[in-house]
Amino acid sequence: MIRSLYSAATGMEAQKLNIDVIANNLANVNTVGFKKSRADFQDLLYQTLRAPGAASAEGTQIPSGIQIGLGVKPVAVQKMFQQGDFMLTNNPLDLVIEGGGFFQITQPDGTLAYTRSGAFKLDSDGRIVNSDGYPMEPAITIPADTLNITVGSDGKVSVLQAGSTTPTQIGQIELARFINPGGLSALGKNLFQPTGSSGDPTTGNPSTEGLGTINQGFLEMSNVNVVEEMVNMIISQRAYEVTSKVVQASDEMLQTANNMKR
Repeated sequence: MIRSLYSAATGMEAQKLNIDVIANNLANVNTVGFKKSRADFQDLLYQTLRAPGAASAEGTQIPSGIQIGLGVKPVAVQKMFQQGDFMLTNNPLDLVIEGGGFFQITQPDGTLAYTRSGAFKLDSDGRIVNSDGYPMEPAITIPADTLNITVGSDGKVSVLQAGSTTPTQIGQIELARFINPGGLSALGKNLFQPTGSSGDPTTGNPSTEGLGTINQGFLEMSNVNVVEEMVNMIISQRAYEVTSKVVQASDEMLQTANNMKR
């Protein structure tokens, strides 16, 4: 009975974490470039009271033993990098990657971060920056007299300047990809940084080495499926509820045992 109390408690803790993950997914359903997470669980140790396959006293073999599990534990909260839906904005600095690449961003400390969010802007110097003012890597500066900005599917950035009739290429967007994007560490602000699990980034121009292509005037929305998350939330809520009833049932069984001597 005591064993069941602890096992049920691990189940309640696991479902609480699962709800935390689902809540974060739903909270970011409209976050550009957001990638949903999924909690993974493992069963805990088993207490073996009778080993399967052991020899019995009669010389036969025990076909199945008695093993009691001790609950569950969370082992991973994995980012799911499936492509999100595209939203047409017609903003020339809204960019979407059709493929598995990441935009490169230079953080204030000089290190690189990676993002799927293509909602770029211009700062006061004309540099292409993200919503926090972090510049794109490699840095691209738009001339002050620019009339029109064009970004090709291969990442070439061209502008039409006042007094000119032909566009001029002023920069090249490079993308990065990882052998294991699920190993990236989320920094918040739609940014990721590599870890030993993700591997080092492979960089190059769009349309090469599986980096994907760039589409201008679109944004990649969150890949959260609201209906799927709601179903997962209901399942997790019910699992938490039924596990709490195991705690209640175990407590009532203990109470019954305590009352036997009266």
